[in-house]
Amino acid sequence: MGFIEEGRQLIQDFVTPEIRSIDARLTALEKHVESLENKVDRGFDAVDKRFESMQTGIDKRFESVDMRFDAVDKRFEVVDKRFDAVDKRFESLENKMDRNQAQLLDTLSRMENYTMVMERLARLESKIQNVA
Repeated sequence: MGFIEEGRQLIQDFVTPEIRSIDARLTALEKHVESLENKVDRGFDAVDKRFESMQTGIDKRFESVDMRFDAVDKRFEVVDKRFDAVDKRFESLENKMDRNQAQLLDTLSRMENYTMVMERLARLESKIQNVA
């Protein structure tokens, strides 16, 4: 046997079984890592589903709150319209009061004129009686 053949025999006897053993260990580690990756992926999928579920719930709650705010806004619009109507009524009453006040002042002015005319008439009558 030659030196090369003895080297080949040594490699086959010692190195090849070690390489096969390392290859088997690497294969087992690759399977284990793949299994862990699958578990992690499933975990992330479960977390994603939970987040989606929570997001859907939150969205529904916000929609509910938005609808409530819309209803409140509509109620405020109704109240605003009622206040506008009350304001118009008050303005109408104020206008009527102003007109009535003007009429009253005009009437008082006329009454004052009548009084003055009556006083003048009374003085004239007394002068006429004194002359006659």
